[in-house]
Amino acid sequence: MVKKAHIYDKEGKVVSDLSLPEVFETEVRAEVIRRAVLSEESKEKQPKGSYRWAGLETSARYIGRKEAYATLKNRGQSRLPREFFGGGRPGRVRYIPSAVSGRRAHPPKPEKILEEKINKKEWDLALRSALAATTVKELVLNRGHKVDVDVPIVLKDAESVSKTSDVYKILANLISMDLERAKEKRGRNKKHPKSAVIIVSGDVPLLKAAKNIPGVDVVAVENLKVSLLAPGAHPGRLAVYTEEAVKALAERWKL
Repeated sequence: MVKKAHIYDKEGKVVSDLSLPEVFETEVRAEVIRRAVLSEESKEKQPKGSYRWAGLETSARYIGRKEAYATLKNRGQSRLPREFFGGGRPGRVRYIPSAVSGRRAHPPKPEKILEEKINKKEWDLALRSALAATTVKELVLNRGHKVDVDVPIVLKDAESVSKTSDVYKILANLISMDLERAKEKRGRNKKHPKSAVIIVSGDVPLLKAAKNIPGVDVVAVENLKVSLLAPGAHPGRLAVYTEEAVKALAERWKL
C-alpha cells in the first residue's frame, strides 16, 4: 500500500496530497536502527590515552641477587624497585603502580579501536527503516512529540526561506506544541529536548536559516544519519520534509 502525505503551505494549510516513495514502505527494524546509531556515535568518540612511558622514566630498578652490587637483600627494606643514587644508595620506591609517581596499572590506550563497524547494506537498511518510522504517528507520539497534524509533514516552496524567524513561523503553524516543549531545557546538562528534524534536498537557504531553532535539526538528503532520525536509538522522530527533499529521496533509492 502506497503511503500518502499532506503538503502544507507556509501558513500551515493543506494544498495537496503526495504519494510517498517506496523507501517509506520499508519495515521498521528497531534492532537494526539501534545498531546503526551505536556505530555512528562510536565514530565521534575521541581516542584518549596517557603518555606511553609515564611513570617508567626513572632510575628505579629491582635487584634481587644477594651478591649483586647495591642489592636490596638483608637491608631491612621492602624489596621493590627503588631509585638509585651515587654510591649505590637506594632511594624512594618508583616504577610500580602502588608507588608514588609510579605507572598506572591499566591506563587507557589511544590505539584502542573504539569504532563499532557496521556493514554498508545494514546501515542503508537502518536509514531506510528510520525514514519509514517517521511516517508512523504512533511511534512519533511514543517518543514524546506533541503534534496534531498527520505525519510526515511535507512543506511546499520552503527551501528558499532564508530567515530564522520565517522558518519558526512556518513550523509554529504546524507543530507549535512541540516547539514549546523543546524550549524547556532538561537534565543535568540542561539540554533542549529534540523537536523536529527538517530534511532538505541540498545546499539551500533553509539549511542555514533553521539551525538556531531550539531542538530543531536540519540536514540535507545526502548527509542523512540514522542518529538524526532516531536520537537515542529510538525510531519515530518528528520529521518535516520539503517537497524537493521527498523527490531527492525517491531518486536516492530507486527500488
